[in-house]
Amino acid sequence: MSKKNKNINKDNKKFWQRYAPIYSLFMKNADAEYNQISDKIKPYLSKDMNVLELACGTGMFTYILADKVNIWKATDFSENMVKEARAAGKKHKVIPGLSFSIEDATNLPYEDSSFDAVMIANALHIMPNPEKALAEIERVLKEDGIMFAPTFVHGEGVGFKLRTKLIEFFGFKAFIKPTNDEFKDFIESNGFKVMEYDRVGSKLAPICCMIAKK
Repeated sequence: MSKKNKNINKDNKKFWQRYAPIYSLFMKNADAEYNQISDKIKPYLSKDMNVLELACGTGMFTYILADKVNIWKATDFSENMVKEARAAGKKHKVIPGLSFSIEDATNLPYEDSSFDAVMIANALHIMPNPEKALAEIERVLKEDGIMFAPTFVHGEGVGFKLRTKLIEFFGFKAFIKPTNDEFKDFIESNGFKVMEYDRVGSKLAPICCMIAKK
């Protein structure tokens, strides 16, 4: 591992390292929402695009979308998540332009204006400094580049509160808990122009399907 990767922010990292082997199973009940979000993203993709994915997890979006573009670089700060994502490739067809690496979303090694689009799914709310990640995303995006940032937002009812407390009990921490509209405001306050921000999923686990332009 490079010296840079040794300095990756470790907030929440132990949680993801520990639960990486069962993450896909845990998220299986969100397959419908992930497919719905992917269908919203696909029209923005083309075969001449180079895309960076941050916080790829076990590759739940990766293997749905990566074959739609020229290059798809899937990254995560958790070594175990990247390991699981690579292993998941055995269940899918080979995608020539797909590669994996361990990267810190707040300190990327890529040059300015390197990518046509950046994907960061269900991660900004669990970062202690999401503004740093957004600044890096803006930096590595080309002019008029697109950011896909589907993100869990604040749900409703007792069930949502109990679910949140249960996850926190196992060591997970959400640093921001915005509503759908608050998340839109947050993205725009960090220099992006929001194109879509539809809410999908249930009251228990709603996701803001955020699509924004640099």
